[in-house]
Amino acid sequence: MLGLVLILTETSTAYGARDFNKVGHTPCGAKCGRKHSAVLTDFGGVGDGKTSNTKAFKAAIDHLSQFASDGGAELIVPPGKWLTGSFNLTSHFTLFLHKDAVILGSQDESEWPLVALLPSYGKGRDAPNARFSSLIYGTNLTDVVITGNNGTIDGQGAPWWTKFRAGQLNATRPYMIEILHSDQIQIFNLTLINSPSWFVHPIYSSNIIVKGLTIVAPVTSPNTDGIDPDSCTNMLIEDCFIVSGDDCVAVKSGWGQYGIKLGKPTKQLVIRRLTCISPDSATIALGSEMSGGIQDVRIEDITALSTQSGIRIKTGRGRGGYVKDIFARRMTLKTMKYAFWMTGNYGSHPDPGFDPKALPVIDRINYRDVVAENVTYSARLDGIAGDTFKGICISNATITLTETPKKLQWNCTNVEGVTSNVTPKACDLLPEKQGKFDCPFPKARLPIESVPLKACSFN
Repeated sequence: MLGLVLILTETSTAYGARDFNKVGHTPCGAKCGRKHSAVLTDFGGVGDGKTSNTKAFKAAIDHLSQFASDGGAELIVPPGKWLTGSFNLTSHFTLFLHKDAVILGSQDESEWPLVALLPSYGKGRDAPNARFSSLIYGTNLTDVVITGNNGTIDGQGAPWWTKFRAGQLNATRPYMIEILHSDQIQIFNLTLINSPSWFVHPIYSSNIIVKGLTIVAPVTSPNTDGIDPDSCTNMLIEDCFIVSGDDCVAVKSGWGQYGIKLGKPTKQLVIRRLTCISPDSATIALGSEMSGGIQDVRIEDITALSTQSGIRIKTGRGRGGYVKDIFARRMTLKTMKYAFWMTGNYGSHPDPGFDPKALPVIDRINYRDVVAENVTYSARLDGIAGDTFKGICISNATITLTETPKKLQWNCTNVEGVTSNVTPKACDLLPEKQGKFDCPFPKARLPIESVPLKACSFN
C-alpha cells in the first residue's frame, strides 16, 4: 500500500518505472471508495509547473477507465504544479487533489480541442461557430467525483480574458469544469481560481452535488460565473464562497429558440449557505438563458457582500420558457445596488431567428426573511407589457438605505403580487397583505438532500 509518505518522497522516475499492468490494483494514499487507484506520476506526470501533463492525464484516465465495472478507480494528483490542457473523465471515477496540488490550465490553445456546440444554445457564447473543450470535461458519465483536501485548480484565465476583450478568439472560451449528459456527479472541497470563463457547468445532467468550493476570480474578469446549473435535475449547491466577475450562481436552461426546442428545464435545485462577492452581477441569477424552463428552486441562508443584486430574474421577449416556483429565505445582503431585481427586457439572442412572440412565464416567486443594508434601490421589477410577472410574494424584508439612496425605491412595471412586513413600503403593484403572513417555503426535502458525499481521506 502506498501511503502519503511514499507519495511525497518517491521521484517521478521511480513512479515511471512501475509496471503499468499493476497500476490500478494497489490502493495508494487517498481512500475514496474505489477499488483501484493510481498516482498521476505513474504515467509520467511532472509537477514542475512548466511541463505539459495533458498526455499523462489522458494516459492515466484511459488506463483507469478499464476498472469502471470492477469497483471503479481514483486518480491522485500529488503535491506539485501540474500544467495541462483539457482532459476527459470516465465513469465510476474519482479525481483527487492533494492539498498541495495545483492543476494549472495550459495557455497553449493547441492543448484545448474544439467540441460540439451545445444544442440548447445553438451558438457559442464568445464566437458563434465553435467552442473550446473545458479544462476538465466529461460526457455520458455515471458516478464521477472531483475532490481533494482543498487542492487548487487554476485556469490561468488572464490571457483568455485579454483575447476575449480584444476580439481575438475564434471559439468560445473554455470553462473550468463541464459535465454533460451525466448522472451522479459530486464536486467538493476544492479551490478554483481564474477560470477562462464559467467555472462549474453541469448541463443536461442529474443528481449533482457541488459543495465546499472556494471560487475566486478578479471582479473585473469577463463572464467568470461561479456555478451554472444548466438543464439539470436534482442538484444541491451548498457551503460555497464565490468572488466573481459575473453571477456567483447562474441557473440556466438554454438560449432562445434552441432552448425552447430542446425543452430541458432546470428543476429541483437547492442552493444554501452561499457567500458571494460580485460588484457588477447577481448573487443568484435565474437566466438569462432560461428558455427550457426553471422550476422548483429552493434558496436559503445566503450572504452577499458588495454585490450588485440579490436574486435576479433575467429574461425577455423571444426567451419563451418559464421561471416558477422559486422559494428563497434567510438572505443577508450588504452594500447592494438592488435588493430585488427582475429584468424583462434582457435583449441578447443567439441569432436573428428568435421568435419575439415567445414570451416567458414568470410565476410564484417567493422571498422571505431578508435583511439588506446599505442599499441604493430596494427593488427594480420590470415585467413585460402583455406578459405580466405574476405571483410575486415578499415577506419580512427589512432594507436600510445608503446615504445617497434613489428617491424612487420601488420601481415596478408589469408585475403583480403581495408583500407583508416590508420596509421601505413596496410599490402599489405589490400591496400589503393584511394580517401576519409569510411567503411559502417547501417543507419536504428534495431527493438530492439525502445523498451522502463520497468523502475521501489520506492514509
